Amino acid sequence: MRSGLTGYLAAVSAAVGVGEESCTVDLDAPASAYIALDVRLSRHPGRDMALLWDERHGWAFAMETHSGEDLLVLAYLGGDLVPGPSRVRGFVSAIRSAGGASAPPVPPDLRGDRGELLDRLRRHRRIFPYSFRMG
Repeated sequence: MRSGLTGYLAAVSAAVGVGEESCTVDLDAPASAYIALDVRLSRHPGRDMALLWDERHGWAFAMETHSGEDLLVLAYLGGDLVPGPSRVRGFVSAIRSAGGASAPPVPPDLRGDRGELLDRLRRHRRIFPYSFRMG
């Protein structure tokens, strides 16, 4: 899982215009990831934004809080647990263009066969050294 997920995050982070140093991976079940974005939204000008991924809900666009609590999810991409990096980039662009999400977020249940998830992530695997922070 590690090499596939980190390879996938490298591709997604490049697609959304940030470096791998902006990524964190947690391989505990359920596996999850965080990508800090270099994006500001007109509806939330003083807040940092991030992409979150987990093996239940896929990608979410989230906002950092001022108090250091859990991030506030603004929108879910849905449809696919491992969408192509260009689709994730389009998701970020759409939210950025709109200045934020237009509807309350509803987490999709994208869970499926873990073996299939691992196969899909393996397509993105790469040879390391790792540059991701492991959470």
